[in-house]
Amino acid sequence: MLGLYLHIPFCDGKCPYCDFYSLAGEESVKEEYTRRLEKELALWAEKLAKEGVPPVADTLYFGGGTPNLLGGNRIARLILAAKEHFSLQNAEITVEVNPSSELSGFFREIFAAGANRLSIGLQSAHDKELKALGRRHTAQQAAETVEAARKAGFSNLSLDLMLATPGQTLESALSSVQFCAELGVPHVSAYLLKVEPGTPYWNRRDSLPLPDEDETADRYLAVCAALEQAGLMQYEISNFAAPGFESRHNLKYWRCEEYLGLGPGAHSFVNGKRFYYPRSLHDFLESPQPIEDGDGGTLEETVLLGLRLSEGITPQTLAPFGKAGEQAFAAMEKKSRPYRAAGLLKPEPGHIAMTPKGFLVSNELIAELLPE
Repeated sequence: MLGLYLHIPFCDGKCPYCDFYSLAGEESVKEEYTRRLEKELALWAEKLAKEGVPPVADTLYFGGGTPNLLGGNRIARLILAAKEHFSLQNAEITVEVNPSSELSGFFREIFAAGANRLSIGLQSAHDKELKALGRRHTAQQAAETVEAARKAGFSNLSLDLMLATPGQTLESALSSVQFCAELGVPHVSAYLLKVEPGTPYWNRRDSLPLPDEDETADRYLAVCAALEQAGLMQYEISNFAAPGFESRHNLKYWRCEEYLGLGPGAHSFVNGKRFYYPRSLHDFLESPQPIEDGDGGTLEETVLLGLRLSEGITPQTLAPFGKAGEQAFAAMEKKSRPYRAAGLLKPEPGHIAMTPKGFLVSNELIAELLPE
């Protein structure tokens, strides 16, 4: 079954580290955009059926931007449209939100429509760090958002944290983890800050008070350990969950399963092909035309994405590639020995998976492991 991703590009301000496609939007534009997504869901369901791909999905993810700015009624309409055209069988339906004091009604409305998971953009439990990140909420508002979500019926909640940010210390990072633990959420995403070209942070990169590489590594490893001590087990480089609360939608990406993304900047992998929409709201509203992006699900891609997961890869992971997959795994198994000894890979033979230390150098390690 497919995953569905709907990009909601509206935001009430651009954070200085953000390079996602987002912009402000009038109510009339938000309504026009909602109608376009409703139409595209119907058109794509029909198109996929003609191509022999069953229009059935088991995850739906609203990302952004700030999806709650679309409003509860419009999110509910899109959930109902997805149910109508893609069945949404036993679906995980996630909506990203930014903390606010005004979300109680929004939560009730989308929960009634079928949303059952929230990803809340906390980033830090310290107001000074939030201000440095350009966030427009406080830690107290984040706690109130979690409480309002539970009152509306949500139990599957995730909080985002950012690591190695301006002004953050090891102690403050660990206290943000403790904040999440005390709120009792079953999922946390903890991302290392990456200063992206074209962002305000990039323009100030030489003057930002950021930790050095050793401090960043220590912070990441300490946070990984603290989250696991709190009962949230690492299942991907930046994601931690209580058993059964892993993000089913995001696992599709890492396991090379297929998904359809709609909206400016959204990417898709359907019927063995990858494609994406240009980062232009105007173009998407006027005449959505996805751009082809080559084949997906290759052996190399399966290895690259699979090694992001704590479960790593096994011979069964590459079995669909026949003899080529068997030979590739054997070559990587041979190359893995010194990295197991160094503590960068887990010690179990017949299973190639990174440790938290390995995740810190994942790009270099994957490049070393990949067969020619």
